[in-house]
Amino acid sequence: MLAIEPPRPVNGFRPDPAPSTSPTHPTNQRPMRATRRLGENTRAVHLQPPIAPTRAGDPTVAAFCSAVADLEGAHLSYQVATQGFASGLAAWSAVCFTFARAGAHVLAPATVPGGSHRFLRNVAARFGVRTDFVDFADPGQVRAAVHQGTAIVFAETIANPTLAVADLAGLARLAHGAGALLVVDSTLAPPVICRPLEHGVDLVLHSASTYFGGHSDVTGGLVTGHPELIDAIRRVRIDTGGSLTASEAYLLHRGLGTLPLRVRRQCSTAQFLAASLVRHPAVRMVHYPGLAQDLSHELARRQFDAGPEGTRFGAVVTVAPHGGFEAGLALADRLRLALVSTSLGSTHTTVSHVASTTHRQLQPGALVAAGIDPGSVRFSVGLEDGEDLLFDAMAALDSLGTWRRS
Repeated sequence: MLAIEPPRPVNGFRPDPAPSTSPTHPTNQRPMRATRRLGENTRAVHLQPPIAPTRAGDPTVAAFCSAVADLEGAHLSYQVATQGFASGLAAWSAVCFTFARAGAHVLAPATVPGGSHRFLRNVAARFGVRTDFVDFADPGQVRAAVHQGTAIVFAETIANPTLAVADLAGLARLAHGAGALLVVDSTLAPPVICRPLEHGVDLVLHSASTYFGGHSDVTGGLVTGHPELIDAIRRVRIDTGGSLTASEAYLLHRGLGTLPLRVRRQCSTAQFLAASLVRHPAVRMVHYPGLAQDLSHELARRQFDAGPEGTRFGAVVTVAPHGGFEAGLALADRLRLALVSTSLGSTHTTVSHVASTTHRQLQPGALVAAGIDPGSVRFSVGLEDGEDLLFDAMAALDSLGTWRRS
């Protein structure tokens, strides 16, 4: 698939001439001259300024969401819509509150990270929503778990941290055959890598804090899909309060301008890093869809965008050293260039020991069942020089000599 770039100006507002950046409106109220107009704007589906109150909609947020919709729906025959949220988890919870009522069934990956896992187990369950967690890398398990009571099939374009690539078109057929929505978290594959709506997905989620912002200085979430679905989600967002602020939306919108440049560089460096680390004797396994031996490689080649640099397989690499849990901790701690952090998608490379951070809610047996090695260390590749990152990783791996296996 050919690479997608912003197809047209994405400033949101389009005065003539258009400003070079999105306008900001740092206020929590939109006073109007007529009560009738205030009521009409509060009820409006497609919000345009002036809007009141800002919890219902904000022009800075609307501009950013319009730009994201342009990217996600660039090749679709209909105009999609986007809603902004205070975080990725706020976006996912709003989707659940909208479409999974008491008695509904949700199917989710066994690899789903801690925040989403805890929401489904600890919050959604209180409202009568039942969730099954299965291995989405095994199509048989997914088919066996979907039934007519399933309201949502929740998948990840690239699973965190196994980096297994979802067959989006296949999952869409399966979900729709059962009358369910297919909701996909595409945080690890922003729209310059993959646009899930083009493959039959109903709703696509992003933690905008990662690649959209790109500088570890903003928190936000996104949901994009058909306007009818998004209108229902918008009403729940207003009623539950998880709205994106104008200041956060401004930073996220600014990040869109460099999104293609950053992701190209990050994907290229990730490819180089994965291909190099897989040969180190202290490494048991490297997960990265760009490796020819990876089980998701061919699917990723068909589903992801390609530019002059080749297919963009993502900017996350998961490395499992010999020695299990303790070796993984040691590897993460002995890196000097990468930052130890659970966040990702930044200009700085970050690493996290999966079993003790993002997936600490899983017991050892559940980790293995989900295909997660207890020693797995997730690298979110930034914009540093690839050779520098490799030197740092190789030195840390060299220090794990006592854990090496033939």
